Amino acid sequence: METFFARTLEEMASGFHIENFGCRAARADGEAVAERLAASGLTAQPLREADVVVVNTCSVTAEADREARAYIRRTHRLNPEAKIVVTGCYAQRAPEELAAIEGVSAVIGNSHKAFAPEIALRLATGVASETAQVVPLASLTNNNAPIWADDNFAHSFLEEAQVAPGAQTRPNLKIQEGCSNRCTFCVIPQTRGNSRSLAPDAILKQVRGFLAAGGRELVFSGINLGRWGRDLANQQTLPALIRTILSETDLPRLRLSSIEPMDWTDELIALFREFSPSRLARHAHLPLQSGSDAVLRRMHRRYRPWHYVEKVAALIGACGDGLTLGADVMAGFPAETDAEFAETYEFIRALPFGYLHLFPFSPRPNTRAWQLHQQSPVPTRIVEERMQALRELAAAKTHAHRSQMIGRTLDAITLHTPALLIAAGKTVALTGNFLPVVLEGQLAANQLVQIQITSLTEADELAATLICAPHA
Repeated sequence: METFFARTLEEMASGFHIENFGCRAARADGEAVAERLAASGLTAQPLREADVVVVNTCSVTAEADREARAYIRRTHRLNPEAKIVVTGCYAQRAPEELAAIEGVSAVIGNSHKAFAPEIALRLATGVASETAQVVPLASLTNNNAPIWADDNFAHSFLEEAQVAPGAQTRPNLKIQEGCSNRCTFCVIPQTRGNSRSLAPDAILKQVRGFLAAGGRELVFSGINLGRWGRDLANQQTLPALIRTILSETDLPRLRLSSIEPMDWTDELIALFREFSPSRLARHAHLPLQSGSDAVLRRMHRRYRPWHYVEKVAALIGACGDGLTLGADVMAGFPAETDAEFAETYEFIRALPFGYLHLFPFSPRPNTRAWQLHQQSPVPTRIVEERMQALRELAAAKTHAHRSQMIGRTLDAITLHTPALLIAAGKTVALTGNFLPVVLEGQLAANQLVQIQITSLTEADELAATLICAPHA
């Protein structure tokens, strides 16, 4: 008997559209859903033409929730016939809220994301499943959409989809899910559960499949990536996994996404010395949140400012000054004083960051920081003033870092180039140390090249010329 996912293209003459919100791990989920739908015979289509629209939500801030709701309503307005499937962190945190929005056909929390492709396919084609467990956990009530969500997170991994270069030249392979930390401001333990790891043999299979598909750069992502392996038998570690991947495969370049400061172990940092920059990208993202020890303690972060400085120094020692360092920073955490913010500002100013992701504090329901916010909120006007100061500082740090690259020879991978730049005879690329560049000449996406940085525009965009032709 044919399985549900083996039906013919003629039976599945429908289209889908996926909109991703949030982090790299969330994008990896969306890419996996898209891969499964495409493998089942659906075609990716613009929003207005799709039969089913998958909205992959984030819920890290109230603004992320608002953006998701606005997108759902816009989708229903522009394409009222489309079946709208809402998944992701917001769908896990408040499924009933989303199920009540007009036009929503299904809500699938992260706990059941493995079923998202099949549920979306069923809605798009009207074909009932023969095999999958797709009975909703909450039935239709008051004309609301059915819900798949619980607190077990037994069906959260989408590991079946083979990652390959396509719309994303550098796809994300999510090897870790959930987080067992309990930062006071964070809803991730609620929306994704405790830390869970993809098995090493499954990861190795994915890497080999990626290479067979012509992949050049693969990004390892996770919600708390540095904790990969700790829930597996024999307490496996991320450094050991990376060594296996780079030793047993010919993967040209591996990039690591965000890793918490305390998880940058000596063994992990040493890998940057052992493997060449062309194979292990000289790019490190260490979430900071605050440079004030007192604020970090109120956040229940597991490091102190001096720990962070030590990790950065060790990374620069291993990678050299070509390292691009990034961080997340939050302004306006409850009770943050002017003096505590000044500590954060000076802390950032003293370190060689290449970019910053900046966020105003957003109180999330059912977190300790929600209660702290009720007791000691930072006025909105002050939060915005601090955010503006951080934006200006971040721009200065980015300019300084990119200026240092002028004249250097760097490895890069070509990306999908917008039509206007193609018409101008240019190519968009990303360097190994995570710098976007505009390259003279036209090259196809997914090519590894050597380039020389020639200039930095007033908009802080790097320009480059080709030194070495594409190679495998």
